[in-house]
Amino acid sequence: MEKFITLTSTVVPLPIENVDTDQIIPARFLKATDKSGFGDSLFADWRYNKDGSPKADFILNDPTFSGSILVAGKNFGSGSSREHAAWAIDGYGFKVVVSSFFADIFQNNALNNGVLPVVVSAEFLAEIFASVNADPKTSLTINLLDQSITSNVTGKTETFEINAYKKECLVNGLDDIDYLLSKRTQIEAYEAARN
Repeated sequence: MEKFITLTSTVVPLPIENVDTDQIIPARFLKATDKSGFGDSLFADWRYNKDGSPKADFILNDPTFSGSILVAGKNFGSGSSREHAAWAIDGYGFKVVVSSFFADIFQNNALNNGVLPVVVSAEFLAEIFASVNADPKTSLTINLLDQSITSNVTGKTETFEINAYKKECLVNGLDDIDYLLSKRTQIEAYEAARN
């Protein structure tokens, strides 16, 4: 995985609440077990017409908005436990998803796949949406070391929570296997001491 320390980016606003994993990545795309190509199917039913042409009114098809931060409404990632939802978000190029609430399973799947879910207050989320609507070039800065998110328009900052283990993995660019391998010397010493 790529190391994550800080990120400053413009944002893509998706002010829709209760977005479930079937909306993030529809079930018909779940046959693949390889992560590649899932970004093309992110929000497929909202993003494309039945003939495969882009829907002009969907945010990902609007060139006004871009960036590696998705700002979503409350309760993002509810529904089934499909890891493919995190694959699709990462495959599209989003490194951070900001919301006022995430479903637990989605939150863990995102962290396991190098996507940082940042929980902010409902008030801060509303301010981000307002700033982006006023100026699509609005940017946010996420500092994982400080566990902070800052609106670069208003200067307002909030802190967010993250599991210490997942934070260490993201900062160092490690998945679970890489993390275990990084502790190999300590594990071998522990095992040797027990024999």
